[in-house]
Amino acid sequence: MLVEDHSVVRNGIKLLLNSQENFEVVADVGNGKEALDLLYAGLDCDAILTDLNMEVMDGLQLIEEVSLKFPEIKKIVLTMLNCDQHVAKAFESGVDGYLVKNVATDEMIFSINHIVAGGKYICEEISLIFVKKLIEKNKAIEQEEGKLNIELSAREVEVLELLGEGYTNLEISKKLFLSKRTVEGHRQNLIDKTGSKNTPALIKFAVLNGLLK
Repeated sequence: MLVEDHSVVRNGIKLLLNSQENFEVVADVGNGKEALDLLYAGLDCDAILTDLNMEVMDGLQLIEEVSLKFPEIKKIVLTMLNCDQHVAKAFESGVDGYLVKNVATDEMIFSINHIVAGGKYICEEISLIFVKKLIEKNKAIEQEEGKLNIELSAREVEVLELLGEGYTNLEISKKLFLSKRTVEGHRQNLIDKTGSKNTPALIKFAVLNGLLK
């Protein structure tokens, strides 16, 4: 059964499906209520192909009702909506497949056959969107994990910057009005915190990890 509120679209899909040897559109209606009325009246069908946005009763309401009252019927969404929330809500409601309206003919036919045989299906466009978001999420996680978990005091940052400019401990002590021993203490703390062997290794580490420009 085909449930679609735009008659031109509905008639086009109907012609396409009826052209397949093993398909027959036993009914085509404009909203969920009309579809349910036919089912309660005894219409026999293997699958329902439905839009989501429709007047009177939308596709999600239809899917929920069919899942409850006619669990043996397969439910497939065919819609323009390709966002995560709609896909998730449709499957929560009991849908078996989710297609967008620019799906290729071959993919639509394959998906219906696959679903009627007992499988689940999400069209290629939606799948690629999900994969892209997973890749972006993984990159964000990797970047977050790659951030240095090193906390430097304001004074340590000053000492590090001056070391990077080539100043000696004595010169830094004069610039920052600190004792030479205090500067040496900050330098050693920097070496310890960064796991460096010596001052040159500290400078290299700081440059590679963005602590020094």
